[in-house]
Amino acid sequence: MAGAEMLQIELCWSPAAQRLELQVLSLPPGSLVRDALAALPADLLWERVGVWGHKVELEDALTHGDRVEVYRGLTVDPMEARRRRLAVQGRPRASRHRPQRKP
Repeated sequence: MAGAEMLQIELCWSPAAQRLELQVLSLPPGSLVRDALAALPADLLWERVGVWGHKVELEDALTHGDRVEVYRGLTVDPMEARRRRLAVQGRPRASRHRPQRKP
């Protein structure tokens, strides 16, 4: 099998907050998402997988140029994280919403 026939796939994951790992893989045609995940570190904990931001299943086929993204579970509720940010930064000065009319 010639090298030009191989699928070039990017495998992207975040092992910890503020860190991003990217690995380029060459896989044979007909490879599945499961085949790309075999290159992940064994101790990596993940919950979901997507291709270019869209959720996929492990048995979905890959195409040339796909970016397989591995998603970790949330460690903090998003609303709680927003409350913490606002406590440190202060309240926003202006609202992005149109003020309501007074009756």
